[in-house]
Amino acid sequence: MIIGAGMVGASVGCALTAAGWPVHLVDAKASHARVAAELGAGTADPAEPEQVALVIAAVPPRVLPGVIATALKTYPKAVVTDVGSVKAGVLNSLWDSEPELARYVGSHPMAGSQYSGPMTARADLFVDRTWVITPHRRSDPAAVEVVRAVVAACRARAVIMDVDDHDAAVARVSHLPHLMSVLTAGRLNDIPADDLLLAGQGLRDVTRIAGSDPGLWEQILGSNAGAVLAELRQVHDQLQGLIKALEQPDTEELRTVLSSGVAGTHRIPGKHGRAAVTYSRVVVQIPDEPGALGRLFALVGESGVNVEDIAIEHDQVREIGYLSLSVDPDTEADLVNAITANGWTVQP
Repeated sequence: MIIGAGMVGASVGCALTAAGWPVHLVDAKASHARVAAELGAGTADPAEPEQVALVIAAVPPRVLPGVIATALKTYPKAVVTDVGSVKAGVLNSLWDSEPELARYVGSHPMAGSQYSGPMTARADLFVDRTWVITPHRRSDPAAVEVVRAVVAACRARAVIMDVDDHDAAVARVSHLPHLMSVLTAGRLNDIPADDLLLAGQGLRDVTRIAGSDPGLWEQILGSNAGAVLAELRQVHDQLQGLIKALEQPDTEELRTVLSSGVAGTHRIPGKHGRAAVTYSRVVVQIPDEPGALGRLFALVGESGVNVEDIAIEHDQVREIGYLSLSVDPDTEADLVNAITANGWTVQP
């Protein structure tokens, strides 16, 4: 049983259905459950409470404690988990009032996007992504194993964490970056429209997640305010130092700040959770015409070079785009040769 058929809930349903699990969908908006069911996330038909073995709550943070409490009472044989991005507050709300808390094990898939609603669901959303499981001291070990099975069925990587450690971690790697993106995007409201014509892919990369649902993020940040404030105060101190370095100016201090950013990017794990790798970027010019991208992808596939990541940037004036392909440095020359030999232009 999945309660909440938005983007994450419907994606979990699609992944579990693809893995052969029977899934029932419930949503406060019945149309969301029906749409998710049509997309392969399960069935919108009701389930018998006594037959439900698992409930996954995929609802906004504000209503999560109530939904979990109701699920524990309504489905007496079910393990209950959730996909909320903040854990300690939810557990604290339930701790003294729920005698059946042994059947509740929190969890949080570290995957999503700036989009919402069941139409944006994907069965592969969680593949090779981290999915945090946050058992508490009253959790039944068997219930924890049920949640592990969910993670495995969604082809994600399970990580066990304490609830407070989880909330501190997501403040650093998710909530703070979101706010930095929001602040950067907010500044765009105050600059001339002509200036925006100069915007490149870097600005789009930085501001992409700022397009997320403000109402949802208001709840997330409010639920984790203490941990987020600690991170913001550190950024405040760093910003003050950066301002001072530019006012003086102090090139050594500025270089230290910039170098620290480079070092930080190198600490982000690479594919499948492996150590970070510095890839080479091959940027190919593509015409804005039907079939061009498909032809280029077919050529890349024929080259035998494994592409680790892609990004597309559009020229603001000319009707062309630039496809950036991240590859292992040892295969860069092979890919460039294969592309240019077939008439494509690779940017220097």
